Amino acid sequence: MENGKCQEDTPKELYEVPPLIKNISSVQVAGFDSIEECNEEIDPPNNPSTLRIQGNVSSSGVQSDAEFQLDNHRRKNNVSLSMPPSPVGVQLSPKTVFSTGERIPNNGTSGLAALEKPQKATLFHSQPIPMGSTFEDATRNIKAAPHPSISRLKDRRYDSFKTCSGKLARQLTILRGKSQQQIRPDETEAQEAVIENNLPAERYFAALEGPELETLRPSEEILLPDDKTWPFLLRFPISSFGMCLGVSSQAIMWKALASSASTKFLHLSLKINFVLWIISIALVITVASTYLLKVLLYFEAVRREYYHPIRVNFFFAPWIALLFLAIGVPPSVASKLHPALWYVLMTPFLCLELKIYGQWMSGGQRRLSKVANPTNHLSIVGNFVGALWGASMGLKEGPIFFFAIGMAHYLVLFVTLYQRLPTNATLPKELHPVFFLFIAAPSVASMALANIQGSFDNASRMIYFIAMFLYFSLVVRVNFFRGFQFSLAWWAYTFPMTGAAIATIRYSTEVTNIVTQVLAVLLSVIATVIVGSLFVTTIIHAFVYHDLFPNDIAIAISDRKPKPPHKNWFQNLRNGNSESQNIENFLKFSDPDSKDLEACVGPKTSEGEDGNVPSSSDQPQ
Repeated sequence: MENGKCQEDTPKELYEVPPLIKNISSVQVAGFDSIEECNEEIDPPNNPSTLRIQGNVSSSGVQSDAEFQLDNHRRKNNVSLSMPPSPVGVQLSPKTVFSTGERIPNNGTSGLAALEKPQKATLFHSQPIPMGSTFEDATRNIKAAPHPSISRLKDRRYDSFKTCSGKLARQLTILRGKSQQQIRPDETEAQEAVIENNLPAERYFAALEGPELETLRPSEEILLPDDKTWPFLLRFPISSFGMCLGVSSQAIMWKALASSASTKFLHLSLKINFVLWIISIALVITVASTYLLKVLLYFEAVRREYYHPIRVNFFFAPWIALLFLAIGVPPSVASKLHPALWYVLMTPFLCLELKIYGQWMSGGQRRLSKVANPTNHLSIVGNFVGALWGASMGLKEGPIFFFAIGMAHYLVLFVTLYQRLPTNATLPKELHPVFFLFIAAPSVASMALANIQGSFDNASRMIYFIAMFLYFSLVVRVNFFRGFQFSLAWWAYTFPMTGAAIATIRYSTEVTNIVTQVLAVLLSVIATVIVGSLFVTTIIHAFVYHDLFPNDIAIAISDRKPKPPHKNWFQNLRNGNSESQNIENFLKFSDPDSKDLEACVGPKTSEGEDGNVPSSSDQPQ
């Protein structure tokens, strides 16, 4: 076919034309296979049933000129296709071929069978294209088993502890293209969950129990799921900086062993100090970076740790670790640091002490007699470490200032802990290593005073002897420190024992004899073995057993007190209506001149009687 004329060479046999081509009208679609009027008829004798492709398809013969002109001037109908709104719809819809006026199923049937049964004319109207992403709408209905870690990240119950939560989260959701109707109900409930930012101290004492206030009471509930493992940052506590204290103090000890005159016989190199100092820097950067991510992503969890009566003491640990790095810097790196660095690092200590020590004096639920714990030594020992470093740099007034503050509060804390005023409760076995914090403050204080005075005088020696007595009084109690599982509290062994070894090295320099030298080496070996063992054990529990950081229950307590259980009439009848008995005893034996009205009702005795109620033998006859 060329230039609208009939072909001269006609094939002898015409193959069967596909159904789609058979139903295309050349005069209805402009410019498609237009054939001019042709007088020749193609009707091979061998195939009489072959159809002609000419104008409109007709089974009766050739069209007349009038019909051809009428069809040629017929209105061209537009083809309208209804596209599915998503790619998934293409797979679900039947495969059809649309043409003007007919709907022909594409099921592989022959063209003659399709033409014998004419289909009804069907009108197709264009559908509006839905707004938004069709891929998201299509994949939203696909149910697939998500990965457990992805499900934990999408759990909306953790949103109350995130930095971006509440109204800001709803605004970000709307900016991403979601309307208020598209937000799921669980997302709305999680975003509208408002928790109290600053929990009072009495709430921690009411919801938690134990000397460290880390065990949830049976009647309390937590805000986070207790049957799942929380995100890592929520389980990463501020007490992790204890590892930094242990390793960085080792760098100071090996620097003292290599440079002290009393230990020259060991012929130690300062390269050990350099290697330990590099490891300490890497560890401090790792722990600090991880906790900084927690501050940025879960600020509410950090806030709750800060308002925890016991956990707040660990906020001194990062700054103490930086002081250890400054004291243990190798001579090959820097022989002397600038004094301005001392003022920069001691400023956080002053700010924290103004708040913590002020709460100890002002009373209330955060008074020292209420919150006293061996971990309070962390808030004390920073003063002595700062005074030690400042005096070695040649400063005078600043080190004396911090030494005086630390000594005053250490004496008060020492007496308070000895008397067991807070709860009269015994520390559990898992927290027995915390007792070694008693050694840290006097050990560092003896060296700080020696640097301030210029020599290891009698006052420094008295403080040093106190540290040694506490050290040996704990070491001889072997059964006191075994039989419990590993935890981060074990790092409380390392820093105080290393401090005692450094103080002994300093004392052996002033009093050099075989006893002091052997004692210095012995304490150094013990501290090194313990730090190395704990370091390896910590790595195994963190990366092999994955149990180093359990769920931190202390930060997930609810800000609402639990409702008391409702007693029915049968329980009240069985208990004898104890409230009415207490009121009767109060009215019967109360003293109108006494101001302590609560003391009028005494405790219950073993016989179930009130302790303040006089017996029959005490009644006047």
